[in-house]
Amino acid sequence: MDNKDLEAEIHPLKNEDRKSQENLGNQLKNEDNLKSTHLQSRLSRCRTVAFFLSLFVCLLVVFVVSFIIPCPDRPVSQRMWRIDYNAAVTYDFLAVEDINRDRIRDVLFLYKNTNGINNFNQSCADEGLSSPCAFVAAVSGANGSMLWERPVAPDVALVKCAVSQPRGSEVSSACILVGRPDSVIAVDLFTGETLWTRPGSPGGNASILSPLLQVPDVDGDGAPDLLILAREEEEVNGYIYSGSTGHQIGHRGSLGIDGESGFLLHVTRTGAHYILLPCASSLCGCSVKGLYEKVTGQDGPFKKDPLWENMLNATTCRMLVHSAGAVRYLVRVPGKASADVLLVGAEACVLLDGQELTPRWTLGTAQVLRKPIFGHYEPDTLAVVIENGTGIDRQILLLDLSTRAILWSHALPSLPGSPPSSSLPTADHRSAFFFWGLHELGSANQTETRAAWHSLYMFHPTLPGLLLELANVSANIVTSDVVLFEPSRHAAYVLLTGPASSDMPGLVSVIKHKVRDLVPSSRVVRLGEAGPDSDQAIRDRFSRLRYRSEV
Repeated sequence: MDNKDLEAEIHPLKNEDRKSQENLGNQLKNEDNLKSTHLQSRLSRCRTVAFFLSLFVCLLVVFVVSFIIPCPDRPVSQRMWRIDYNAAVTYDFLAVEDINRDRIRDVLFLYKNTNGINNFNQSCADEGLSSPCAFVAAVSGANGSMLWERPVAPDVALVKCAVSQPRGSEVSSACILVGRPDSVIAVDLFTGETLWTRPGSPGGNASILSPLLQVPDVDGDGAPDLLILAREEEEVNGYIYSGSTGHQIGHRGSLGIDGESGFLLHVTRTGAHYILLPCASSLCGCSVKGLYEKVTGQDGPFKKDPLWENMLNATTCRMLVHSAGAVRYLVRVPGKASADVLLVGAEACVLLDGQELTPRWTLGTAQVLRKPIFGHYEPDTLAVVIENGTGIDRQILLLDLSTRAILWSHALPSLPGSPPSSSLPTADHRSAFFFWGLHELGSANQTETRAAWHSLYMFHPTLPGLLLELANVSANIVTSDVVLFEPSRHAAYVLLTGPASSDMPGLVSVIKHKVRDLVPSSRVVRLGEAGPDSDQAIRDRFSRLRYRSEV
């Protein structure tokens, strides 16, 4: 007999207890399974509710943002606007900054008149100035409306905008103006309010040299300070002013040489600051540290560069490079500290190494018409535009900056005093170039009347056999520029026209035209074998150009 059956017969009660315990265990296990299933079902329902609730909230937020909350109004930028001043004269100055914070850059300029524009009711007498006087004005880049204007001085020698100005816990920006005969003025960039006015030290007989330089903060007020150079009795003197208050720091300091306008502030690899300026047929260098010690008698917060100190032979200023003919322009190549320097002389252009000032290459030229500009002919490869020759003999050269190889050249006659050329970076990492020349380039029916007009030509490296004539201007152009008014969107050219002589007041105009809106009515100029594309197809390609903001 089986052991279990035998045990059941011997102990029947014990067997009954065992069966009841097994039944009770099974019952408890079933109850636990039921509770677990019920809990899982409840959690599943909670997850479902949470999912749909979060989905509903997301859809509600999207709906509110898309249809209920109004989007910020984006200002409508007019394709063209114009402002006129009668019986006025103007200055060779244009700047663009976003003044009214509408994300469209605005235009700053100078003019000289008895009164400001009518709706601002400003006059020279409001600032204690005799009439006529110089005004600084800011107009909207979107529609040309006047943002502010301010009479500042009897005359203006130098101006620099977007200079940092600490105001309490905030940092604002200002335009710094050096007025004639002897004043330095700071005007708030955003409001036109006069922040401070200080008497300037250069006397009435001094010739103030351009440009106005910013040097590192030497008085510890948190703002870059200002360096003004003036030529007095065949000697250049330096004056340092506080960038936040306008007070002169120290006294006048002589550079010990005779120089001319067109100098620049150069920073070496060690972070040392030196002034490079044309002096006769040479390039001279001056230590900013040495000049500061001379005007204050103190050791300033400036570094030294052993190589440069050796070249200067421990003196403040000395000739560094001899030039073949007079030095006409000094141009800092875009880049990092110790960037190279392009020296433009009367007989040659020389690219100098930014640290050792040794020639990288030399280009013999006949006569450079104006200051060179930079752009990109090949993607991300820097090129320089040299305008060689004058008048009808002018030739445009695009050179590879690293090798001096000629990438593109063309004869482009121009009028005396033509505006400077410009370039804008495009989305393909090249640049669009803008040149001013005579109107009748490439036209068979030349007329004396139209040939005297300035014409604006557009060139892009992907179409090397073509120019696009965008606009014709018969007025005297004081200065012009082609700029991006909105990042990557809104390229336009700005003209400042006025009388050729400051002794004869006349009509002064500030004009803006969108480049893209000028393309459909432009004239295609073929420079040779330019391919089979029609004129309209070429205009379409220029219309599709997209621009990018410079870093």
